[in-house]
Amino acid sequence: MQRVGVEERAGDVAPWLEVPGHADAGAVRPGGRMLLAYDSLTGNVRRLALDLAATLGAPLLDVRHPDSAAPGQPYLLLTYTFGRGQMPDSTRVFLEQHAPLLRGVVASGSYHWGQHFARAADVIAAAYGVPVVAKVDKGGSAADRQRVLSWIGAQRHGPHDVHAGGMTWNAGSN
Repeated sequence: MQRVGVEERAGDVAPWLEVPGHADAGAVRPGGRMLLAYDSLTGNVRRLALDLAATLGAPLLDVRHPDSAAPGQPYLLLTYTFGRGQMPDSTRVFLEQHAPLLRGVVASGSYHWGQHFARAADVIAAAYGVPVVAKVDKGGSAADRQRVLSWIGAQRHGPHDVHAGGMTWNAGSN
């Protein structure tokens, strides 16, 4: 089954809507949709994920939802940075169980943390060998969204290794 869509219920997001008849794939196929898995504490990452999913028509997964099914397809992780640059425990637990299909990471933070700004992206990228797609201040800007959309688009347009090359975050491009 392919899990697609976003359903709003009393301000919450259903982790999946099921669509019968689709075998889960291990790679993003040309024209395919990459799953967006997100972890949000304050709502900033959730809003970014919802916006990206709506723009792309992409499947969305809340990693904090206790009934969430395992991602059966490659995914982009959107998360936040906790404390002085740590990965949230909920993100860590999710990655311990579902890292093989991780293709890239976006992290949110606040510029006032200086060198620790969105550092969770660096920690995850180093630990799992994936690119930092973007580091965003709080909920991100229009330019941040475009950067993520461009990266996702590049993953869908042809057979290539989604771990190598591609776009990476650049401090001067925010």
